[in-house]
Amino acid sequence: MRVLVIGSGAREHALLLGLRNDPDVDFLAIAPGNAGTASLAAQYDVDVTSPAEVTELATEAGADLVVIGPEVPLVIGVADAVRAAGIACFGPSAQAARIEGSKAFAKDVMAAAGVRTAGSETVDSPAVLDAALDRFGPAAGQQAWVVKDDGLAAGKGVVVTADRAAARAHAAELLESGHPVLLESFLDGPEVSLFCLVDGSTVVPLLPAQDFKRVGDGDTGPNTGGMGAYAPLPWLPGEVASAIVRDIVEPVAAELVSRGCPFSGLLYAGLAMTAEGPAVVEFNCRFGDPETQAVLALLESPLGVLLYATATGTLADFPALRWRQGYAVTVVLAAQNYPGRPRTGDVITGSEADGVLHAGTARREDGAVVSAGGRVLSAVGTGPDLIAARDQVYRTLSSIHLPGSHFRTDIGLAAAEGTITL
Repeated sequence: MRVLVIGSGAREHALLLGLRNDPDVDFLAIAPGNAGTASLAAQYDVDVTSPAEVTELATEAGADLVVIGPEVPLVIGVADAVRAAGIACFGPSAQAARIEGSKAFAKDVMAAAGVRTAGSETVDSPAVLDAALDRFGPAAGQQAWVVKDDGLAAGKGVVVTADRAAARAHAAELLESGHPVLLESFLDGPEVSLFCLVDGSTVVPLLPAQDFKRVGDGDTGPNTGGMGAYAPLPWLPGEVASAIVRDIVEPVAAELVSRGCPFSGLLYAGLAMTAEGPAVVEFNCRFGDPETQAVLALLESPLGVLLYATATGTLADFPALRWRQGYAVTVVLAAQNYPGRPRTGDVITGSEADGVLHAGTARREDGAVVSAGGRVLSAVGTGPDLIAARDQVYRTLSSIHLPGSHFRTDIGLAAAEGTITL
């Protein structure tokens, strides 16, 4: 099987590693890739948001399967174009990708499916902003305001704050840039990321994970695209995970089928485990980053065949997934100033070590690997328990040097210490 992966992050690096280990995969390509993926796959520089360019590359490469990592190409309709050319594609149609591309659409789907989520209100005019803010946050007896960009924001368009001025400033900035604002009620409790393979009405869950959005230890500082993750979750009972699939993911998948836009690909449910039970924070239409790096590190089933089955509507016939025993932890090494404007162009040493996945990297003409983005690398550690997996990942990070870089030191710590409970 010849596989083309679309994307340039550590998520795509992890996908390539998984695909390489599938004996049925005999050719790998990636566009555009990064300095780390070049050793695993043929690398092409195309505009991944251009349906025509991606389809042309897939055709020229003789791809049997195209795997689309990021959300933007999916929302634009790249998967539709690839499928129209007769090539199997792992990733939803533009219509189905609205589950991530439009939070208002996602809320409507969840309401129709009877799925519990945060109360919300869309604000599209500065004139009504203050009155809307009064209906949420501490003004309404809630712990904090939750202010979101209604469209795509790469995980960084969200502000959660008890400071009304900060909430208002973020909302006003979004409105000024022409983006509607979604105000949500605050959902308390530990968060869960549950990836599910979906081909219409068939839903196959992967291992539940937990990611860490805030930049600093102890969940301090601004939101990021994700600073680390671990899987599985020792504090989440198996029956609760099964109930999430039965009561949340399957009804949403069925609702999308009923609307004539069945989902095909990876449906990612971000959940808060509240005192009243699980509630959806958001749905995403693709593998999450950095959770993918941890989850795929434990998958034993052949990834290429699995993604192909999903893409071709035969997921129901795929054997039960096989997983390695133990745990995986991934920690993101970020550039100086991230999540603000990152410093780039610095030489990285130690990035070729085992367990290091590249994201914001590039290779200079002299062969040196340099930083080229905010989230530069992900390190992955595995072990029989979370303590061992954490020890391994932080040992790996200690061998990497990038001037001004930073990472969180508490990824998976609370779970390892047994302080997370439902």
